[in-house]
Amino acid sequence: PSSNNWTAAGTMAVERYQHTATLLPSGNVLVAGGQGASFTILGSAELFNPSSNSWSSAPSLAKARRYHTATLLPSGKVLVTGGIDSVGADLASVEIYDPATNTWSDGPPLSATRYQHTATLLPSGKVLVAGGLTGNRASTELYDPATNTWAPGASMVNGRFLHTAVLLPSGNVLVAGGRGFSGTDAEVYDTSLNMWIAAGS
Repeated sequence: PSSNNWTAAGTMAVERYQHTATLLPSGNVLVAGGQGASFTILGSAELFNPSSNSWSSAPSLAKARRYHTATLLPSGKVLVTGGIDSVGADLASVEIYDPATNTWSDGPPLSATRYQHTATLLPSGKVLVAGGLTGNRASTELYDPATNTWAPGASMVNGRFLHTAVLLPSGNVLVAGGRGFSGTDAEVYDTSLNMWIAAGS
């Protein structure tokens, strides 16, 4: 940013898209899953070290997936939710990466399969998972890392997938656009009231 310039970075071991990339507290970046060559769904993961401009292999996910989410938790662990697996099945499964031990473990599953959803870390430390291609595209749920459990969240005003979700300075969450309805719509999740309020379009 200081020079407004791009330079080449080290090359990943595997070509991939529809993956996730998560900045870890160490400064390394965890890249996980996605779709690779010949439409192969990937379970592999890699770590980018910006100091050495190089990649190294990380343990693979237990379940290959794409269209999932990856969220850095306050503990420094990474929560991976949902996606589509190698046979095209929608996933409710959850995995947690621990950089301290460089291992993955199973997390409690989502209440419903979902992909093309969003996952937003709230100031409380909980993670809000919203929408996606599910049986109920307006549904949301909340992950509590303190208890390692999920709880239902308030339903959105409009069901949606392929939307965006941004944490606001107030601690509320702005969800905008997506598919499944009129894509100009936006709404705000009020964390104190556990409810959604339509925002200006």
